[in-house]
Amino acid sequence: MSGPASTAGYAEEAADLFLRYEKRDPAAVHAPWAEFMPAPPARILDIGAGTGRDAGWFARLGHSVLAVEPVEELRTGAAKLHPEPEITWLEDALPDLAATRARGETFDMILMQAVWMHMTETERATGMAHIASLLKPGGRLFMSQRHGPIPEGRRMFDISGEETIGLAGPLGLTNLFHERTGSIQAENMARGIEWTKLVFEKAS
Repeated sequence: MSGPASTAGYAEEAADLFLRYEKRDPAAVHAPWAEFMPAPPARILDIGAGTGRDAGWFARLGHSVLAVEPVEELRTGAAKLHPEPEITWLEDALPDLAATRARGETFDMILMQAVWMHMTETERATGMAHIASLLKPGGRLFMSQRHGPIPEGRRMFDISGEETIGLAGPLGLTNLFHERTGSIQAENMARGIEWTKLVFEKAS
């Protein structure tokens, strides 16, 4: 019998996630790595786009976004909440990203917020290869990874920034930024949750 899926727990919590995610200012969320972000108009791939908070922010800045989200409850709610015409919503998931790759596009920037720790070791290897192929030369990958207690009903793995850097290097992705910090949310801080932020650039 297989274990829980990488998206386990998200559909059930969708209503709560919209409240929690949308009240956080995306400019503050992205401040630590903002200097590495492309100037608009860039083509951005948001993998695991969730409530669409970041996709909407990117659209308002002048970017165009392909927002990939496997959980229907999040994807349909997000499309209603963020109806910006610069956002295209797509049902797809790591590690294969088959629907995304079928479009034949490459991107200036790829964002994966709190997605990577849901992948098994095998899925991470497969997923990273596909992600690298979706980046334009000189394009950048932005990843945040959660560390700490696993919420009930979720599937997560204890991964490190160092492991991710090691996985990305042979695929032509150079690490530009690596930071591990405590959560800024009081509830998460009390539980010892930490975050790693990583930025990679694909060789030109």
